[in-house]
Amino acid sequence: MADKALQARFLPVPSPSEQRVWADVSPLLDAVCQDLPEGELIHGENFSLFAAMSALEIMDPKMDSGMESCGYRSVEEAIENNAAPIPFNHDRTIDVQCTIDVMDHLLACEATWHMGHSLAQTVFSCIYLLRLERTSLHALLHSFCRIVRATCNSVISVVSNARTHEEEDIFIMAHGLPLKGEGDEKCLSMLQAVEETVSRQLRACKALTSKKKVSEDIEPLQTNLGLEEGYCKAILCRLRFRKHFYHTLICMRKPQGRGFELAKRHIDSCLSELAEMVNSSEFLASNASGTRQTDTEDCTTASGCQPVGFDASLNSRFSAPTPPRAIKILGWKKAVKYFEKLLHDLDIICSFSLTPFFEDVLRFVVQFQKSKPDLVARAHLQILLVQDGKLYGRDYFYDVISRAISLPDVIKNQELHKSDFVVQLGQLVVNLLKVLCTNTAWQRRKLGKILQDWSVTSVQLELALKREFGELSKITIDENICIKLSKLLLIWSEEQTFWIASRFLMLGFELELYSSCEYCMVYWYLYIILVKLSEKTQMRLAASLDTAKKKGKKKRDHPKDTLTDAAQFSPLVLLLRCYICLSKGLAMMLAALSNERMISQKPSIFNSEQERFIQHFDLLQKAHVPDQISYVLFKKSTFETQFASVMKYNYFGDVQRISKELRGSFASDPDRLAELRQIEQVAEHNRIALNVIHQAGALDRSLNVTLEFSHHPCFAVAVVRRS
Repeated sequence: MADKALQARFLPVPSPSEQRVWADVSPLLDAVCQDLPEGELIHGENFSLFAAMSALEIMDPKMDSGMESCGYRSVEEAIENNAAPIPFNHDRTIDVQCTIDVMDHLLACEATWHMGHSLAQTVFSCIYLLRLERTSLHALLHSFCRIVRATCNSVISVVSNARTHEEEDIFIMAHGLPLKGEGDEKCLSMLQAVEETVSRQLRACKALTSKKKVSEDIEPLQTNLGLEEGYCKAILCRLRFRKHFYHTLICMRKPQGRGFELAKRHIDSCLSELAEMVNSSEFLASNASGTRQTDTEDCTTASGCQPVGFDASLNSRFSAPTPPRAIKILGWKKAVKYFEKLLHDLDIICSFSLTPFFEDVLRFVVQFQKSKPDLVARAHLQILLVQDGKLYGRDYFYDVISRAISLPDVIKNQELHKSDFVVQLGQLVVNLLKVLCTNTAWQRRKLGKILQDWSVTSVQLELALKREFGELSKITIDENICIKLSKLLLIWSEEQTFWIASRFLMLGFELELYSSCEYCMVYWYLYIILVKLSEKTQMRLAASLDTAKKKGKKKRDHPKDTLTDAAQFSPLVLLLRCYICLSKGLAMMLAALSNERMISQKPSIFNSEQERFIQHFDLLQKAHVPDQISYVLFKKSTFETQFASVMKYNYFGDVQRISKELRGSFASDPDRLAELRQIEQVAEHNRIALNVIHQAGALDRSLNVTLEFSHHPCFAVAVVRRS
């Protein structure tokens, strides 16, 4: 990392008599950091990329356990020292304030837990939750804590069943915490009783204000009648949010999406109650009387006061896997924003039409991932898509595949779904859907791994089908039908293979895994993948049209060439052609810029361009997706590319022309129209940049060309400026 001269400058050399000397390495680290740009890693001989990613990150509470030793040694010690009093104060007004602060801080803790920190340091840093039986005499606090615990259990259940928690640190680990208790199943009825009591108090308060006669004698929440209405409203919106959020989680777990309509209504109620909680913050802050938190921006309560009854380091004493270093709890306002985002993501899932068509499912998942949903929402999506080995718990994946390839009825009626090979293909689909529901980084890694499975399946498909269905063809089905089935499945599996490869490459842009000097090779490889994907999609659509023609018994009206043309000009194929032209245009433009020295490309001192090619496309090369693609072919395709040839073929103009033709086809699809607008903007800006460079002349050294992703996350725009 640093040479000997640098070490000698900053590190003292120990004398023979002092073999062990403590030395301050901060100057050495500072000097090295100045020479190493952000985001770069040094690849030492015995220090792999995996080791670098697994290295200790100093001061990170998830990776560096630290040596913090403050706080109480046990829950009993904390209770004895009055760290969690019940009631909070003999003054009932202060007691209500403290209760609301506990509610707010628990909300912030829950959001922090969702984002990857441990239960022990977040939700269960609440002493009242650790000894819930102590709160039985405080009905408001007791019911609230019970439903928080029940909510945590529901979230843990869905994340565990989805098996996505491995990607998110220690999300579901409880380490012996009291996550379940007797009576939790009655948490809703307890909360409902408390809510009704507070509602009656609010009605009585309003009646007194309007000088109306109160039908019953209602004891107020606290002693200051002028503040009664404000406190009642603040408590009610928090109780109701908890109730509706718990109902939302329960409804979303109902099989086959049967609870989605009811879940959507609860989501709307949750968002409404969150808005009321935000509105109550001004009232709570103006009437707060507790100890104020120092950082107002990251206050964990709406009032800004320090909550009573929490100790973040308490559980580290008896729970070894829990890191003792204190973590930073998310601010209350940020926690509210988090839950708003979570609820909106859940609402999108509930709004999905549960289409049985596989292409629509893939598109929905990819579109959903663009909003960067957190783990809880993605876990619910995965549970929806794959239930009991079926799509939505309703459709067998054999039927899903049959619909995707428009399988003729004469084949569909056979018991081909019992074939081991067809079962294997269905399992690949299940794995793909599960992978697509993970976070972006994990998703890309897993897509690269399953790519080889799909590729091997595609290569061996026809041979395997002939072997497995050879005997069946003699008894139940014609040999020609068997071959037709083989071809249909082969085309479809190859189409999915190339789709996975294109997704794998595009995710690299979203994760910023490519440097600017590597964009050319990535777009070149993406262009080849998209061409193959377009070919397979066109073949599948032509086969589907052929099947539909035979069902309609209009063979003479639809010659084979007509079917091929119809598939060739389908909206899906034309959209793929837009991306093909965009990728080809960018690859050739960047190659020309590089060949004519118009774009700065700092050579890497760590590896060559060929080594980077292998690093980025190694998983695709191993899977032979596509076959016979190499670094030599890439250099041969781009080595002599000049601006004259780029201007001649006008790839970006073709993108604009095709996208205009597609607008009518996607008139009723706002997502597709937005996608087309992005494509058109990238093509338009790059076309203008090419014209500027061409008019100025490629040898004009005053032009400075940079790349930006201002219009599309995966396709760059060239920006030309004079230096």
